[in-house]
Amino acid sequence: MKNINRTLIALFLGLLAVGFVFNACKKDDDTSDQIQLFSFGPSPVLRGGELKFIGTNLNQVTSIVLSNNVQVTSFKSKTPELIVLTVPQETVDGTVVLKTPQGDIQTKTILKISEPITITSFSPAKVRPGGVLTLEGTYLNLVKEVIFSNKKSVADSAFISQTQTKLEVTVPEDAQTGIIVISNGEADPILVESLTPVEITLPSVTNLAPNPVKAGTALTIEGADLDLVREVIFSGGSKVSAFTSVEPGKIVLDVPANAKDGKIKLVAASLLEVESGGELVLVVPAITDVSPNPAKNGADITVKGVNLDLITGATFGGGKTGTLLGGSATEITVKVPIDAAEGTISFSTAAGKSVSTSGALSLIKPVISNIAPLDVQFTKNITITGTDLDLVTKVKFSGGTEVDISGATATEVIVAVPVGTLPGPITLVTTNGSEVNSSQSLNILPSTSATITNMPASAKPGEMINITGENLDEVTEVVFPVNISATMFGIKTATLIQVVIPLSTKTGVGVIKLITKNGEIIESPPINIQGVDPVKDPSLVFFNFDNLGLWWGDTGGPENDPALTLDGSNYFRVNKSCNGWTGLFWRNGQNNFPGATIGTNVANYVLKFDINVLEPITGGELAWRFKGSSGDFWHGWKPWATSGSYKTDGWVTITIPLTEFYDGAKQIADMSTITEDFGVAFNAGASQVNATIDNVRFELK
Repeated sequence: MKNINRTLIALFLGLLAVGFVFNACKKDDDTSDQIQLFSFGPSPVLRGGELKFIGTNLNQVTSIVLSNNVQVTSFKSKTPELIVLTVPQETVDGTVVLKTPQGDIQTKTILKISEPITITSFSPAKVRPGGVLTLEGTYLNLVKEVIFSNKKSVADSAFISQTQTKLEVTVPEDAQTGIIVISNGEADPILVESLTPVEITLPSVTNLAPNPVKAGTALTIEGADLDLVREVIFSGGSKVSAFTSVEPGKIVLDVPANAKDGKIKLVAASLLEVESGGELVLVVPAITDVSPNPAKNGADITVKGVNLDLITGATFGGGKTGTLLGGSATEITVKVPIDAAEGTISFSTAAGKSVSTSGALSLIKPVISNIAPLDVQFTKNITITGTDLDLVTKVKFSGGTEVDISGATATEVIVAVPVGTLPGPITLVTTNGSEVNSSQSLNILPSTSATITNMPASAKPGEMINITGENLDEVTEVVFPVNISATMFGIKTATLIQVVIPLSTKTGVGVIKLITKNGEIIESPPINIQGVDPVKDPSLVFFNFDNLGLWWGDTGGPENDPALTLDGSNYFRVNKSCNGWTGLFWRNGQNNFPGATIGTNVANYVLKFDINVLEPITGGELAWRFKGSSGDFWHGWKPWATSGSYKTDGWVTITIPLTEFYDGAKQIADMSTITEDFGVAFNAGASQVNATIDNVRFELK
């Protein structure tokens, strides 16, 4: 075994370390050639350890005589400033004499010798935690501490027995394989290491049963020393520390629902991990039948098979997520997403596994049995009868006109024929985007009442617009959103009405109502009344670039140009040729973000921001982002996508329903979970972007 004296000896000019003995010697005025001893140490020192002497001209020393008349003439090193020697075994306590040509130099202090603590053997070579380890050696009665390789210490108060030649100690439960160190417990301790490591027993795995195993059911792990296991880690990271039963040769536990295929790890009290030789395989559900097929969007289907209680998700055609309605291991009920497309259904488990139906799920489409009347004028209603018409979300007419549908029943849809419709068949568009064409065709009759044939798609409050059409001389009142009657007109004829949009008209997309002298109401095509909506709730503003500014961005910044400001306050200005991702303004960490006010009431709120697009934007999108613990939700605002360019010619308020923010196929559901990034960037294209933005906020619909 080997002894290690770990007394720290640091040699610096003018600085002598702790453990050295200072030896006072008289100095002559001229000491350039004089042999002098300043200090020596350490004291006490182990036999076989290093003893060092510090002084001047020590290279002239011929020998050093230790106590018991032990003479040393062979040194480990000798320089004018330092002599290092190995202490012979026969050395005892006493003074030291340095033999020199100038005479003897005898120390005035005594060199003390430490008793040689040694480890000659230990047994057993392999021991279990909690077992007894026996050390044999010399002067073990001086040992105050036994230290295992992972610094797990056992103090002498916990020793089982201790004599000069033998020491017994209980192995800590969390000890690890490695070299054993014993210490005399001094402030500057003598530490003695074993020459070979002691092996600490670890658990081992020989078999996993059953395999494959079903999540949530019992798994038996067979092996050796399994009573040492404190935790079992499954592939995927799920952990189990509460076992059904534990024996040295067997552990029984329940498999976590989210355990995944792969090897398992047994964790001992020492935190060391032992991996199984073979992999554990998780059972996959099997699908035998899906009914009805075809199914109806929004309706329920019944899925039959085995191990269906493992299913945690269902994905339909188009990547749409179905709703699990419960069931058993052999039969579950799933609601078909209203917007699902035809295709196979993929079922997933908490273990990360999936299984798909062998065939595609077909979906019911509406059937048109009749359209009445077929001869119809603009703005007049037609009634479409048939089956499953409650799936209809839009009716397309010949000529490119279309009407969004709400309130349809399974057997009937009533819709007004838009102005501009041409004779021909109609097309029904369903919740999942599929289309059904009619075999009947509409015949558009000449209008006998006021009809709009053309008008602007957008305008500003205070601006005069031209409405052209037929029989417009029957119109007695023009009403703008919301219920604001026009009071200023220009020319009014049977084919033209010039009207000034009232300043109090609600901005945004809406319709103009023409009221005739007979009380008939004709609604215009949608018109975007451009302007700025007032901020209704300042607490829902989260970017205003005054006290609520940005933390980072790639371009642009707050500005306050009197010619551009909306209300005299700061706004954000960007003026850059953008190509790909270009961050505009961002913050994170819910900093002044009012998501908690909205919570799960997402359907009743919108995002609003005021913008002035100074030059036409022709590509890309403004990518609005809300990122948090529930997902990373985006909406790409790009009104220029259909027209080719977009310019506002002044400040306008843009409104985006929060229900239009998605993380892939997942719609945002809880604004309080937005705990990370929020803001906007230009992305997915290239364009000159010269615009100002202000008052980014949420608002109740």
